[in-house]
Amino acid sequence: MTESPTFDSTSAAYDISTVALDGDRYEVKQSVIRNKYTVRDGDGTVVLRGKQKMFKLKEEFPFVTGDGGDAFTVKAGGIMDVAGNYAIRDAGTGEEVVVLDEDFSLFVENWTVRDPETGAPLATIRSKNKLLSALRHLVGLANLVPNKYEIADADGDHVGSIEGKFSLRDAYTVTIDDATDVPKEAVVAAACILDALENK
Repeated sequence: MTESPTFDSTSAAYDISTVALDGDRYEVKQSVIRNKYTVRDGDGTVVLRGKQKMFKLKEEFPFVTGDGGDAFTVKAGGIMDVAGNYAIRDAGTGEEVVVLDEDFSLFVENWTVRDPETGAPLATIRSKNKLLSALRHLVGLANLVPNKYEIADADGDHVGSIEGKFSLRDAYTVTIDDATDVPKEAVVAAACILDALENK
């Protein structure tokens, strides 16, 4: 029986070399330009910026650090993906760090963060409210009703949340209650990606 990967101080398998997200709370906010995002830490310091590249057959979201240096890129694994996977590639090493796998459903918004080589689940991000998810999609309220997501580790235990806010621009608070078992960069990137994709 294969055991789920573990995260400890001696393992950097899922770290991104260009960024260090050490806090437990981040604010993700969409700019006036659609699908362009700014991520701030608990002190209000900009730690990441991301923007979807336009006119790409494969959806692509490059992220830069608060200083403007290349951080990582999130890129769709298939052309014009409706449901598929999105690889996070470290700009410093060129290596795939994790894969964000969207479990497509009309009623529930679920994502799984996976090991890029084995496919083993590392974390899940799932909508807390099935009815709200259905309303967002079926009634066309995706841009008006903020959603809420729970972050769980590979064993299904709660480790954090993504809370949408009522705002003229999409805004989310990403909170990591227990950072030992999930790759933070992947979760924060997912907060941007799921907003962009769920609001298409």
